[in-house]
Amino acid sequence: MANNKEELLKQLADAVVDMDEEKAVELSQIIVAEGIDAYEAIEKGLSAGMEVAGRLFEEEEYFIPELLMCSDAMYAGLGVLKPHLKAKEGAAEEKVKIVIGVIEGDTHDIGKNLVKILLETSGYEIIDLGRDISPQKFIDTAKEQDAKIIAISTLMTTTMDGLAEVIRLLQQQDIREQFKVMIGGAPVSQAFADKIGADSYAVNAATAVRLARQLMESVA
Repeated sequence: MANNKEELLKQLADAVVDMDEEKAVELSQIIVAEGIDAYEAIEKGLSAGMEVAGRLFEEEEYFIPELLMCSDAMYAGLGVLKPHLKAKEGAAEEKVKIVIGVIEGDTHDIGKNLVKILLETSGYEIIDLGRDISPQKFIDTAKEQDAKIIAISTLMTTTMDGLAEVIRLLQQQDIREQFKVMIGGAPVSQAFADKIGADSYAVNAATAVRLARQLMESVA
């Protein structure tokens, strides 16, 4: 079963990279029938495939049309797997609120959507602002919703300063200590997170869940 599982997850990742919606659906259905954890299938199959597609995009082997077709394959598989997600062990007992969105100037939300799904599965209440969101909107929403974490992503180097602007505004308004700020996205790094004073940097969706838990434990 272990070998079969690993092979299925690899094939699912390949289906995303190959832009094959039908194959992604077929493999996702097999995974459900085999009783393989849907969370793991999303993380090690669909999400892993999108990470490869993103890398190919950065290396200019794939372009926007290919990336969109990869995301179509990912969402096709997600449609099959999402109803079978189970709450993860260690899920937040109280519904900690997280405001999530893509920074102003960027309309790429594939990664953000994956993070949202895995955080929801782990017991967090997600306020999804969507994409192309101004720094002040993140802050206003976090205050209105009494959120604990602000999660911001970008896929573009040209919009990275918007992530820093959220932290600058929090400091300017003397409310920096009220919120934990998590950042992520292809051009973002731990070094950049350290530079702008973010509380954590998530390299992928699964890491975001672990870091959110750690951030909440640090203030408990």
